Order: sequence, then C-alpha cells, then structure tokens
Amino acid sequence: MSKKAKVLTAGDTKLILAVIASKPHHERNRAIFMVSLLAGLRACEVSGLTIGTVLGRDGKILDRLIFSKHQTKGDKSRTVPISKKLAKELALYIASLHPRAIQPERPLFASQKGGGFTPHGIVMLLGRIFKESTVPQISSHSGRRTFATRLADKGISVF
Repeated sequence: MSKKAKVLTAGDTKLILAVIASKPHHERNRAIFMVSLLAGLRACEVSGLTIGTVLGRDGKILDRLIFSKHQTKGDKSRTVPISKKLAKELALYIASLHPRAIQPERPLFASQKGGGFTPHGIVMLLGRIFKESTVPQISSHSGRRTFATRLADKGISVF
C-alpha cells in the first residue's frame, strides 16, 4: 500500500457524500469534508476554524481563510482562498446552525459534546465516514491531496 493519500475521483466523492447525507449531523460532516476537499485543509486546520474565520461581520462568507503560523504545519502562516463552491457549502452549513451558535469565537464545527473538534477527532470522524463509503485506501488527507492534484492538473502551483 502506498503511503500517499488516495486522490478522490468524482465517483468516490459522490459515494462519500451519499454516506454523509444518510447520517446524523450531515450538514456539519458535509461541510468538514468539503473544507478538506475544496480548500485542501489539514485536520489541524479544520479543527481550528471558528465562525469568525469564515463569516464576516456582515454575515457573509469571507473570500479567504487566514491561518497564523501556530495553526499550520511547519510554523508558516498562510492564506487560503475560499472558492465560490466552498462559500456556498459554508453558507448552507451556517444556515443550519442555531442563531445563538453563530458567534465569532465559537468553533465552526462543534462536536456532540458542544466543544470544538480536536485534529484527532476530525481524523476519526472522516475515517468512520470513509470506511462506511467503502472507497479503498482513503484517509483524512485524501481531500487535501485531491485539492492539490486538481490545482496541478490546471497548471496552478500550490506553492
């Protein structure tokens, strides 16, 4: 087995989204998966997102995510654009939240216990979803690898 995460096909993505749609917390879990797939975020970056990192004071989805060097691997700050497709996914997810939950400092993705996910919690959640989808050799890093591969296929550098 290769150590590299699998690049997801359109069919893989469709299977995964079908599994997510059939389960509780499907809005949250879909948004977690799509942030990985459409922004190429690592589990540690997904777990660190707050409402305020994606939602402006005007109530609209921001056009980029900004990570400090403490939030990323390698101690380097970075900015990640939010595509129109990802903005739509995030808007749908935020619309599913209770209005009291929409506070800038709150975790974007709350666990069943009410707090934010840890990076390990994101990996475990995605792992359960992927296992049920029966897509072979998939990991929590597959969304990131798929994102980078799609950019490279379009001639866009990831650096």
